Amino acid sequence: MRINEHLKGKQVIDSSGMVVGNVKDIELNWNDNRIEAIVLGQNSISESLGLSKDEKIIPYDMIKQIGDKILLKKDKDEPGSETSGFEII
Repeated sequence: MRINEHLKGKQVIDSSGMVVGNVKDIELNWNDNRIEAIVLGQNSISESLGLSKDEKIIPYDMIKQIGDKILLKKDKDEPGSETSGFEII
């Protein structure tokens, strides 16, 4: 799926500018073809060997912007989401 290839590996940055991880996978809602969440990995050596299960799940409504990097909102109610309605085609 092109969306997964486009997002996989992107750095995710929180509202304070800290890198919280890289996109490892995405969770989809197949009923309405929308992204539900992104799954982050830590890009450690143990993870690349499949030994680590250290993942964070970020709900899609916490994403502020998707570009070269993925920026997160400070909180769910923060205005200015440029990615709302990101639909899978």
